[in-house]
Amino acid sequence: MLISPAFAQDAGGAPGSGLEMFLPFVLIIVIFYFLLWRPQQKKMKMHREMLGGLKRGDRVLTGGGIYGRIARVEGDDELIVEIAPEVRVRVARGTVTDVIVKGEPAKASSKDDAKGKSKGASKGGVPTVERK
Repeated sequence: MLISPAFAQDAGGAPGSGLEMFLPFVLIIVIFYFLLWRPQQKKMKMHREMLGGLKRGDRVLTGGGIYGRIARVEGDDELIVEIAPEVRVRVARGTVTDVIVKGEPAKASSKDDAKGKSKGASKGGVPTVERK
């Protein structure tokens, strides 16, 4: 026969303990924890805190890419966001991805807005932009 049979030789020592076999897997899990899971948990915690701190007057960015100002907070999971003058949409609180500017609630009364005497209003109640 042209090919001689090959026989496995003994390693000459006792096989490694179970810990030596599973050590690479444990190291991989530890690396994943510190590089992936832990930072993601911190990011989610910060996002939950940001959503909990939303209030009327804040300028926000929604998940759909719409910028707006919070006109009203309804319940625990809904917001009314004003995206243009007199254009309001109802969004889920969880869709807010970022708070652009923490705002103070508007103090103007509805009587001033109806008469067109509020700051920035012109004829017909259409808001204007004042440039400095």
